[in-house]
Amino acid sequence: MISTADPLAELDTAIAEVVEPSPAKRRGLLLIVDDEDGPRQSLRVIFKDEYDLLMAEDGPTAIELAQKHPVDVAVLDIRMAGMSGIEALERLKFVNPEIEAIMITAFETTDTIRQALRLRACDYINKPFDIATIRAAVAQAMQRRILEGEIHSSADKVQELLTELQNQRIEEQIAKTRGDIYASIIHDINGPLTVISGFVQVLNQRLNRNAHLEVEDSEFIKDRLRIISRQVGNCIEISRRYLGFLRRQSDEHAPRVSVNQLLKDLEQLMRVHPSVQENEFSITPLAEDMSVKVNGTDLIQILLNLAVNAFQCVPHKHRVEVGGEMLRTPLDLSKFKDTPNDRLLNIECADNASPLVKLWVRDNGLGIPPEVLPKIFQPYFTTKGPRQGTGLGLSIVHRLIKEGNGALHVHTQPGEGTTFTIYLPGAYLPK
Repeated sequence: MISTADPLAELDTAIAEVVEPSPAKRRGLLLIVDDEDGPRQSLRVIFKDEYDLLMAEDGPTAIELAQKHPVDVAVLDIRMAGMSGIEALERLKFVNPEIEAIMITAFETTDTIRQALRLRACDYINKPFDIATIRAAVAQAMQRRILEGEIHSSADKVQELLTELQNQRIEEQIAKTRGDIYASIIHDINGPLTVISGFVQVLNQRLNRNAHLEVEDSEFIKDRLRIISRQVGNCIEISRRYLGFLRRQSDEHAPRVSVNQLLKDLEQLMRVHPSVQENEFSITPLAEDMSVKVNGTDLIQILLNLAVNAFQCVPHKHRVEVGGEMLRTPLDLSKFKDTPNDRLLNIECADNASPLVKLWVRDNGLGIPPEVLPKIFQPYFTTKGPRQGTGLGLSIVHRLIKEGNGALHVHTQPGEGTTFTIYLPGAYLPK
């Protein structure tokens, strides 16, 4: 038996069954507001085949319809009983500022035109109007509304892309922060390891010079071994501190130690540090010993980084001083001003309550140029030559002081030197 069915028709039928029809494009929603039935019905006849229509015989009904439906364009008669078309337009703009409006009136006045323009009506038509004029006005208003909708849609898509990019930046920043932490660990541990290396060399030299150890040599070695042991402990504590930072732990319960003891430890650290060389170095302890409300290892790292930085600021022989004092009153912040030679950091977050511990690291080097001063605390910024510095020291100092609720003041004078002054929340030592 031969089939008489049209194969192309069968194919069309099969495709129609498989492919879902695309959703119809939404017709614009037109709101017609007039208290006279005749003009209202005339407009309905003109636009019923082009747009979805809403009909309102007064202003309150128009506002209620606009609250329930996404009106694109409203055609309003200005003179209506009760609420005027101008009042209705103002309320409609309050409901949805994006609604386009066309005003119609048989009694045109300068005042009504001015009010309609103030409320951003897009057209103003006099009665009686011809069909071509009203049709063109509504089409133009509807097109403008559609374009605005597309613009807002595009803006939303752009915002989504920006949000996605921002999330990407946050992920990259997290990765960078983690990298900075690892770099900081290496930088911080390098200080104690340098001391350990220096003392091991000294011990080897002492042992090589003496086949038989005298009592003095034995005490010397014991003293150096105690220092090495303390530095190994510092390395362990630094590692734990940064691991705690990664885990978002707090140093709130870290043990407190006296500032003068920390200054003695710093002196021991610097005694064999390669940066000292032939330079002069002195430490002035607090006249009245205090404790600080920060981790002791953090304070050692702050002072060590500042002292090493001071020693390395110029290649020729110069002097570096470290000292401190206790302040019984809060800082007078009005005395601190940022100038080409001064920078004050973290003062807005500092704990400015007495007692405070003031510590300084001062050198008589060449000073910091005004164009360089704002950059010195940026990570990886350095004025040293290749392989002579990581640019992390001052960045670490800034972060540790900020974490300790302290403030940092830098004063520099070209040709005369630089002073880094630290203000930290203090605590009286138990008697």
